Amino acid sequence: MIKGLHHAAFRCRNSEQTRAFYEEFLGLTLAGALEIKETKTGRDTSVLHSFYQLDDGSFIAFFEAPDQPFEFIKQHDYDLHLALEVTQTHLHEMFEKGKKENVPTRGISDHGFISSIYFRDPNGYVVELTAKNDDHDDHLQPNNQTARNLLSDWTERFNAEDSLS
Repeated sequence: MIKGLHHAAFRCRNSEQTRAFYEEFLGLTLAGALEIKETKTGRDTSVLHSFYQLDDGSFIAFFEAPDQPFEFIKQHDYDLHLALEVTQTHLHEMFEKGKKENVPTRGISDHGFISSIYFRDPNGYVVELTAKNDDHDDHLQPNNQTARNLLSDWTERFNAEDSLS
């Protein structure tokens, strides 16, 4: 049985710039780091793997691999972003902090069940801070039949369109 998310890992350009953003700006604690000196296939390497802890005990992790080029491909928010949960109060505080510290800040966006603000970290990743709205649990719930119906209708509509082309 899957108990939860331990960590999600991403590449980074520079571990110190990444630390400054996640620890100093967002307030996540640098909880661990290790240097990987050899791959599982026996190849010599030098990679720093760092971990930042969230309040629920999970982590966001990064790999800095100086011997491999970091080629971030700028993507739309729909392609890739990291959403972190905060309170409504903290969302508004971070919105003001981003503006004050000249960190490009977008939002506050009301998505109905959540409200969100967006930043880009030093690596180019979109980081979303999101706070639950009052109807959050009505929208996201186990065995959500409304979600299943929407997915089914969506699949039927786009599969039908694909067969016409």
